[in-house]
Amino acid sequence: MLLRSLSIALACVCGILSCGSAQAEDDGLLRVFMNHARVLKLDRPAAKVIVGNSDVADATVADPTTIVITGRSFGTTNLVLLDAEGNAIADERVLVSIDEGNTVRVYRQTDRSVLSCTPNCEQHAKFANSGSSSATSGTSP
Repeated sequence: MLLRSLSIALACVCGILSCGSAQAEDDGLLRVFMNHARVLKLDRPAAKVIVGNSDVADATVADPTTIVITGRSFGTTNLVLLDAEGNAIADERVLVSIDEGNTVRVYRQTDRSVLSCTPNCEQHAKFANSGSSSATSGTSP
């Protein structure tokens, strides 16, 4: 009986996790981790690549049908790809975030810090009570 209850609970958790990942893919955002690259393959050549906020993400043309997006800082921006005639190939929202797999959150009363620990812990963001955040890098104390 206990084994059956555990298997039902595991099935429910797996179902929730798979729904969550499907939702993340269907929300219309192109997700990139900070300091990581993601390759976009296009069905037709791009002549111009425009990034709304180059402080958040950077785009490099590897060849006319391959674009490499690199996450530079936390935030959201957009990526516009135009062909040689100026027609839009794509206009995508880009979300740059940290890889949650190796993070630690430190709470001190109303302040919160996010550390990325791969392999050494570095502070990536600090959130104060005012709701603002600032991205920093360096070894945490």
